[in-house]
Amino acid sequence: QVQLVESGGGLVQPGGSLRLACAASTSIFRNYDMGWYRQAPGKQRELVAVISSGGTTNYKDSVKDRFTISRDNAKNMVYLQMNSLRPEDTAVYYCNAAWLRPYWGQGAQVTVSS
Repeated sequence: QVQLVESGGGLVQPGGSLRLACAASTSIFRNYDMGWYRQAPGKQRELVAVISSGGTTNYKDSVKDRFTISRDNAKNMVYLQMNSLRPEDTAVYYCNAAWLRPYWGQGAQVTVSS
């Protein structure tokens, strides 16, 4: 069983920045592909960014060049740096860990509004 705890969400003005963090409770964190998903009200959950166990990254087209996913295997942490935030980025952001099975965090609210 892996527990994921997100932090760093909040309210930010358009054009601002936030950094989400996810702490994972596993001794084999390095084996997991880690991802950030988001779900806006009335919409399906969607993949935002993923970083493989080997460090390969992939992004949703609309966040490329604005968001950066990274991981620190020594600290069992994954991060999502979000810059140039837009109102359409408003959603609950979920951390995901995937290896033999997927695990989800409880979610962190990100609201982009003036």
